[in-house]
Amino acid sequence: MKDLTKGYPAKVIILFAIPMIFGSIFQQLYNIADSKIVSTFVGTEAFAAVGATSVVSNTLIGFLNSLTLGFAIPIANSFGGKDYKRMRRMVAGTVLLTLAGAVVLTVLILLLIPAILKLLATPEDIMSPALAYVRIILYGIIFVSVYNMCANVLRAVGDSRTPLYCLIISVFVNIGLDLLFVNGFHMGIQGAAWATILSQALSAVLCLGYILLKFRDIIPEKDEWKPVEGQYSELLTTGLAMGFMSLVVNFGTIVLQGAINGLGTAIVAAHTAARKVFDIFTVSLYCLGNAMTTFVSQNMGAGEPARIRRGIRHAVVMATGITTVLVIICFAFGRPVFTWLASTDNPTIVDSAVMYSRISIVFFYVLGPLFILRCSLQGMGRKVIPVCSSVVEMTIKVLSATILVPRLAYFGVALTEPISWVCMTILLTVAYFAKPPEQMLRKPA
Repeated sequence: MKDLTKGYPAKVIILFAIPMIFGSIFQQLYNIADSKIVSTFVGTEAFAAVGATSVVSNTLIGFLNSLTLGFAIPIANSFGGKDYKRMRRMVAGTVLLTLAGAVVLTVLILLLIPAILKLLATPEDIMSPALAYVRIILYGIIFVSVYNMCANVLRAVGDSRTPLYCLIISVFVNIGLDLLFVNGFHMGIQGAAWATILSQALSAVLCLGYILLKFRDIIPEKDEWKPVEGQYSELLTTGLAMGFMSLVVNFGTIVLQGAINGLGTAIVAAHTAARKVFDIFTVSLYCLGNAMTTFVSQNMGAGEPARIRRGIRHAVVMATGITTVLVIICFAFGRPVFTWLASTDNPTIVDSAVMYSRISIVFFYVLGPLFILRCSLQGMGRKVIPVCSSVVEMTIKVLSATILVPRLAYFGVALTEPISWVCMTILLTVAYFAKPPEQMLRKPA
């Protein structure tokens, strides 16, 4: 366990965030390797099928991950305040709510997935492989949920390294299984899906096993599994606030993906390649934001508002430096990476992916503060404003799908997220300065 209420904020935050960043990079590198294996050994249509359906599975996975991250806020708050009995009760509630949520949502989406892909205007030439792939991926949602639950509980008490180690092992297993199933057994796109869920199961088992063997202090005792007044309401408000925030954003992404699918298979392939690189570029900023959730939660529990403000300033400076490096990398190496990833030199695919990435990367100077402020406000107990910012993003994506994309085609897609990032960051900045940490800690008379 690591106490984030002591030490120089910038150093504490970056040391806590680094394992999260490396873990996410490994995950994104796996996603890129998975896509490369599919495009090389199965074909461009299969590559597009993965991209056309990933928005659905990513929405569900993102919701459950954000849900467990929200559950971890009361755990981190209790740990920061040295209330370990309350911490264990919150862990117990997290386990029960996560498992119930994963099962219900998986069954629901499996029933609805054919209709969802039709609503997304998935091209007919990739509908069959897309449906086969995403159904298998959905079977593994329970494993993703258990891993994310364990990882976020460990991070709440200051351990961001163990989830990294479990993820690294599963990523290498995943790539090996991909090559075996897709190239060796010729299982096609379904082989890639089975490789994914088997490696996800491994990461869940490893992370859970580590907690049971080495982190006995956070495992609830028998009487702590019984609910107490206010326990589940607090978990659900923080968990659903973050989960709903993710869901709202991804709903907008789904609507936008439907508009992209209508532009044809080549553009779907271009967007798939661009988003793979985009996702790995956003990892460091996203994880820095998630680190702020734990940092702020622990310091709220310890009653340290000045330290919270310093931490936010330090995080924004770090995000600016990271973005500068990413801009240089994107402009220097983007084109050859997209050509390699999609296994094609088709100018429609490569040029579209380059255009999307270059427009997006410049606005990372806005995206970094957005992640930091949104997660910090969540850690402070501010649930409404972050959700409102997500509603803004969803609204802009829906408007883009109905107005910009029909007029500007893929260029309209590339403009959509930067516009939403600017609007959200303005909203979050005003909200933060209007009600700083001191006011959140002030007790009513």
